[in-house]
Amino acid sequence: EMLINNFSVGILGMIVAIIGYFIIGPFMSTVLAVLTAGVNVLVKAKLIPLAAIFIEPAKVLFLNNAINHGIFTPIGIEQAKEAGKSIMYMLEANPGPGLGVLLAYCFYSKGGMKQSAPGAAIIHALGGIHEIYFPYVLMNPLLIIAPIVGSAAGILVFSIFNAGLVATPSPGSIFALMALAPKGGMIGILAGVAVSTAVSFVVAAPLVRKAAKEVGIEQFNDEL
Repeated sequence: EMLINNFSVGILGMIVAIIGYFIIGPFMSTVLAVLTAGVNVLVKAKLIPLAAIFIEPAKVLFLNNAINHGIFTPIGIEQAKEAGKSIMYMLEANPGPGLGVLLAYCFYSKGGMKQSAPGAAIIHALGGIHEIYFPYVLMNPLLIIAPIVGSAAGILVFSIFNAGLVATPSPGSIFALMALAPKGGMIGILAGVAVSTAVSFVVAAPLVRKAAKEVGIEQFNDEL
């Protein structure tokens, strides 16, 4: 029985890998190409805050490294050569939008999600592991609105303060952003992160509260 189970798992893994390579892989490449084109158009049109519409959905699909190092870093390198800093380095790396979502779970969720959210928030903001908040959004896809709006607000603040970093922060923690801030540029960076966190939290809070309430009603009905 153990041999059959092990062989079955191996064969299933091989089949899934083949499907991923020939079907899911090209699909995700197409998605990334569309996102790249959209971001480039917004950058050229000087509508950078709207890039959040492409950034956050791509992030929760685990394309965060692809868009950061594949799209923003090359543009940032060119800008940093001329100005000594670039806002491009902060578009994806800003921990504020994800932190706002996790804080909403901390205050308004129930059960295991409420218990795990504080630890996830610390890992996300201080450790820079953004992937930890993606499942919290994927469980309630409507929540994607929160990081999109939060990211747009943060980018707008970055633009107002003419903020930028001297290199790509990796991982995208608040400490990495502070360490790569140019001289005199710390205020704008922290302000952008704070605003994006606050806006994301305000948008996510009612959505998380509503989802928690619906789960509570379902559990009550099951008990009856």
